[in-house]
Amino acid sequence: MSLSDYEEARKLGKKEYKYCVSIGRSPYLPVLEEILSNEQVQTEQYMGLLNIPLDFVVGTATAGRTTAFAANFMPILDDSSEFSFKWDVLSDAQVNEGIRDPIKVYEYMNRYYVVEGNKRVSVMKYYGAGAIPAFVTRKIPKLSDDPEIKLYYEFMDFNKKTGINTIEFSVFGSAQKLLDHVGAPTPWDDKTLDDFNRVVFIFTKVYNAQGGQKLNLKLGDALVAFFNVYGYQAATEMNEAQFNTSIQKCWNEITNMSEHFKVDLVMNPAEVKERKGLFGWLGGNTQKTCTVAFLYPKSPEKSDWIYAHELGRNYLEDTFPDTIKTIRVDDVTPKNVVNVLDDVIADGATIIFEVAPQLMQESLKMAVEHPEVVILNCSLNAPHKYIRTYYARMYEAKFLAGMIAGALSENDKIAYIADYPIYGMIANINAFAYGASLVNPRAKIYLDWSTRKNYDFEKLMNDNQIHIVSDQDMITPTDPLRSFGLYAYDIDGERKNLVMPIWNWGVFYEKLIQSILSGTFDSEEWDERRPLNYWWGMSAGVIDLIASKNVPVSVTALIDHMRENICQGEWNVFSGEIRDQNGVRKNKQHHTMRPDDIMNMDWLAENVIGSLPEMKDLIDGAKTVVEIKGVEA
Repeated sequence: MSLSDYEEARKLGKKEYKYCVSIGRSPYLPVLEEILSNEQVQTEQYMGLLNIPLDFVVGTATAGRTTAFAANFMPILDDSSEFSFKWDVLSDAQVNEGIRDPIKVYEYMNRYYVVEGNKRVSVMKYYGAGAIPAFVTRKIPKLSDDPEIKLYYEFMDFNKKTGINTIEFSVFGSAQKLLDHVGAPTPWDDKTLDDFNRVVFIFTKVYNAQGGQKLNLKLGDALVAFFNVYGYQAATEMNEAQFNTSIQKCWNEITNMSEHFKVDLVMNPAEVKERKGLFGWLGGNTQKTCTVAFLYPKSPEKSDWIYAHELGRNYLEDTFPDTIKTIRVDDVTPKNVVNVLDDVIADGATIIFEVAPQLMQESLKMAVEHPEVVILNCSLNAPHKYIRTYYARMYEAKFLAGMIAGALSENDKIAYIADYPIYGMIANINAFAYGASLVNPRAKIYLDWSTRKNYDFEKLMNDNQIHIVSDQDMITPTDPLRSFGLYAYDIDGERKNLVMPIWNWGVFYEKLIQSILSGTFDSEEWDERRPLNYWWGMSAGVIDLIASKNVPVSVTALIDHMRENICQGEWNVFSGEIRDQNGVRKNKQHHTMRPDDIMNMDWLAENVIGSLPEMKDLIDGAKTVVEIKGVEA
């Protein structure tokens, strides 16, 4: 080629050089030996001959040639130098037959640093090549809690299973989710790679055209967000036009990933102008009816949790018989939820409550395809914009129950039976433990899980001589035992009920529907890219605590006083110094814990004896819920 090509490349180099100087950054290529010390390296791994993306070739291994190039790998030496002559020879070779000789590089954190072949990289970048053959040696950093190191280790596993080195992730866990979506045996075979690469090629083209490159998000995360809605198999059958329409529809789901799953909390029902009842919100005297569907994973007769929601559904029908029509569907699973949603929407449902977190993932596509329908899922901390979530601050009632347990325990030992180690549950446990310790500093909470394999209630009670138990919140209609709420347990297995937390789902559903129909529901959407979680408590009347006559009057008087303080905002359950089981301080003296920290608890209070179960320790029926909303220990 003529000398003008080198001159043009040099202009690009000088422009980059000046720009870097203007912003106070080194104008030369990064040097790996200056970035990385031997102490930071766990080991080296020879990867062999690979085709590596040129965009990921960012620097040199040593400082020898770094000043010959600007930071963008364009040359900056004089055009009469021997360097420029050699660059021109390589330029001619690239134009006439293509550069075929592999370069030699080190790979560190999925970026490549040239050992041999800097000019070949420079020429191929100038001509806009996408990849270059290279002999690669990977420098593996020591594993640590550094988020970037953890992401890189996850990437290495993904790379080993797929052979792909062009897709990166910025959200920990996305790589495994992508593998799960594809669902192919690893290592991937040629057909799996071909199908996947076709999807990635079309998706990337459309995604970038719609502004994807401007998001604070890696391509791998965007793919996961898209597959969360439409599934990988459906994506393999899409053409470019279908990708374009689908990406537009689920754009907020993708942008939410760039916020790293930030969830905005609505802590109290929004104020409405005047409580006219739902009839007023539905159009005065027009007798317009709102159809609300409730999707249950079980029948109410078999589950205390579903039974509580069924009472809420009945409350709506009894309170608003002329303006609210409800549809109830039992035994809804992730496998049939799409068909169920199709059916209830066809039957006129415009508001749908899913009373199980495991239904959310499969419902995303329906939520995207039906923006005229409001779908809410009863769970906590779900990072989806198209499906909002709702839950109650049950930890406030558990705190009061813990105070009663601490006051009535004669040997300072109290059992707490939990079900799923999911968001919200950990706050309930810790609030109960904190309440018990407030009135009885010696109180110990013996934690066990009803969904754990080999769970043995009698053994827990007898081995530890426990006589006060916190169990499931409500009675199960078909269960003859009175194992609910807080109760006293004697040596013969008799139960004497003390107190029961109440989920007032009827009130919760009334206020949510009121919010939707009054327009407040839409105004609460402060940022379109962020999902909302309605997390209401005692002050909203959606939870409460009922004490039986078996609780001494003096204790109930104390509880009534504390309840009033909580409702008035004068007492926050998680305030003051709080430490975990390892003695690590989780909240400072004279401070109140932030709602986000309460919602995301993954630790247990210092007076709790027990632990969070691992997935392998749970019964099969619990794993689906925990996979979606579980807390990592």
